[in-house]
Amino acid sequence: MTEFRDNLPQLSGELFLTDAGLETWLVFQRGVELRHFAAFELLATSGGRQLLREYYLPFLNMAAREGAGFVLETPTWRASPDWGDKLGYSGAEIALINRQSVRFMAEIAYCVPGAARTVLSGNIGPRGDGYVASLSMTAAEAEDYHALQIGAFATSGSDMVSAITMTNVPEAIGIARAAGKARMPLVLSFTVETDGRLPDGQPLGEAILATDAAAATRPAYYMVNCAHPEHFAHVLETGDGWRERIRGVRANASRLSHAELDEAETLDEGNPAELGELYRGLRRLLPNLSVLGGCCGTDHRHVEAIFGACRAAA
Repeated sequence: MTEFRDNLPQLSGELFLTDAGLETWLVFQRGVELRHFAAFELLATSGGRQLLREYYLPFLNMAAREGAGFVLETPTWRASPDWGDKLGYSGAEIALINRQSVRFMAEIAYCVPGAARTVLSGNIGPRGDGYVASLSMTAAEAEDYHALQIGAFATSGSDMVSAITMTNVPEAIGIARAAGKARMPLVLSFTVETDGRLPDGQPLGEAILATDAAAATRPAYYMVNCAHPEHFAHVLETGDGWRERIRGVRANASRLSHAELDEAETLDEGNPAELGELYRGLRRLLPNLSVLGGCCGTDHRHVEAIFGACRAAA
């Protein structure tokens, strides 16, 4: 799908869908035990690959049915060197897993009639915990760390890279530099706490502007993920020059904080219809918001409600 690399179709402003909370769907709705939240391990078995098909295909069929584009993310949020080491994989094995994930996702996309506007994205996560900014890195260290995973995507047919649940600016800058050197379009998604600030306390707008200023190749656009809309809508009410850079949202269904979610033993699914209406409100605050999906606790029902509310508003 390399024809999209230099001209991502979701930049047109048309509505695009993406998926939801893969890991929480697997754990709470399918009873899968994920080591360190690593969904990529399912790629190793036929049963695991079938579970991934059951998760992704309804989203792709929804997009095809509604005439919307789709950003298809690989299940590789944890497929980076440190997490791979914790799980017993070498760096070479992790690189191979990332390349194999792109091929597997491409096979899924080709199974869906009408899914021609599917953008295949190599998904990467933070080096540390996605809920806390506990691991301090320089931008140079982050660039070196994430280069392996980004390089694997660049050589396996991925159209872009998505860095999801970023907690701090130095890591974001390093990822942007690594993606630029690999000539891969990058979408960078920050997560925020209940006060609308990054886990390290930096305001969202400042984080976006600082990343743009320090990266030789700027991200194609930004997203916000793994937070309820009410956690960050208030910070979007003012601020020129950075709100326009946000084109995607993958919100949680739950209003719980990251700390509360980390301790939760049951799934807080929230209310899909309510979440859809909150996204409608976000579109009034974010003039370029067009990529719509979910994060922890969300599934196909939530994304369908989100798309319905936003399409009606459009």
